[in-house]
Amino acid sequence: MKLGLIAMSGVRVRNAELLALGLTLPGFVERSQVIASLPSLGLLTLAGLTPPEIEIRYLEVADLADVTGVPEEFDTVAISSFSAQIFEAYALADRYRALGTRVILGGLHVSALPLEALHHADAVVIGEGEPLWPAVVADLKAGTLKPIYDARGHNYNFANSPMPRFDLLDIERYNRLTVQTQRGCPFRCEFCAASMRISPTYKTKPIERVIAEIHAIKRIWKRPFIELADDNSFVNKGHSKQLLRAVAKEDFHWFTETDLSVADDYELVDLLHDSGCAEVLIGFESTTFSAVNGIEQRSNWKARKVDHYLEAIRKIQDRGVRVNGCFVLGLDSTGTESFEEIWSFVQQSGLYDIQITVQTAFPATPLYTRLKQQGSILRDEAWDMCTLFDVNFLPAKMSVSELEAGLRSLIQRVYEDDVVAARRSAFQRNYRRKHRQQIARRAIHTSPHHGSSAA
Repeated sequence: MKLGLIAMSGVRVRNAELLALGLTLPGFVERSQVIASLPSLGLLTLAGLTPPEIEIRYLEVADLADVTGVPEEFDTVAISSFSAQIFEAYALADRYRALGTRVILGGLHVSALPLEALHHADAVVIGEGEPLWPAVVADLKAGTLKPIYDARGHNYNFANSPMPRFDLLDIERYNRLTVQTQRGCPFRCEFCAASMRISPTYKTKPIERVIAEIHAIKRIWKRPFIELADDNSFVNKGHSKQLLRAVAKEDFHWFTETDLSVADDYELVDLLHDSGCAEVLIGFESTTFSAVNGIEQRSNWKARKVDHYLEAIRKIQDRGVRVNGCFVLGLDSTGTESFEEIWSFVQQSGLYDIQITVQTAFPATPLYTRLKQQGSILRDEAWDMCTLFDVNFLPAKMSVSELEAGLRSLIQRVYEDDVVAARRSAFQRNYRRKHRQQIARRAIHTSPHHGSSAA
């Protein structure tokens, strides 16, 4: 049997004005390029569970318009895609089925809307794929493929995680590879469409398995740059410190997403730097209590931390770890004044990097449900607009055109070349100054005369 694993992860802005603007702003374009250039860790993980007698090929299709027919013929294909490209994934699935190829669809979007996806597939995989894939493969071989494989209600043990098949990749195509150290998130943000939607509980991967995956990557890429494919790294502080001490021995640089609580633990922040962490991405969402009030639906944690934003950024960046601050425009309690508030905060904060997006109602999220009930969704089931930059809802305190204009204006200011250069130079100067001060303090404390008494 020849099995094709096909990732469709392209993200293209549909707003023509924003797309034209992006062509002149490399920092903005870089966002979608980084997302699209990441291989599908989910498919590589399923490949690690596939018996060796099955021939496997891993492919990426960035734009179906570039493909005549199908990219390669297989007996069976498993396709995974983001919501933004799901219609192209369905179209490719239909092309394969027309050839008699069996099609399996999975991923976050399919898990959110499995019955929609089943119109274009012989089978859909709902939820975590690892506990289901052995049965899928066995049924494929027996010719008894079922239409639905559902992991909901099954709490997969991360200690059983397989080794992803990084060897299937053409490593020269990538500027980073991904390793997952945990799955899920204890917070419940209204707009979140990440793995908390498929993992019923927050779980951590055993450290020895994480290190084994890093070793596998280093066998094909001597000095890799690795992104931790976690929704919220370092939730479990004790486990995280053990992990970072192990990672520090591996001599590579890495990036991850986390929350503001890392700044509350000085030992953890020191370990970030010592273990090779280049940058952390933190979702600030907005800059005032009223703007973020209620976004995190379990304990309103984000709203309670908003007064600590500046201090947290300083603590992390003083140790040489860059912070990429993420802000969401169009939140319910924000009007046009929020654009200037965010710009002012960006300038004051010293953030190394910025990510600006608009509120996006992904399928099956609490946000989508609420906006649809309110009649605020502009185009129902327009998943191709789930790009994080296209507006598909009616904002509560401004018009659609005002939100789009505010997004364009803020992007222009944030990603203007001179502004980016000044922001990054300031980070480097500040870190060098702090580093010299730390060396001086250590020299004083290690001096043989430090603390001596004349008595």
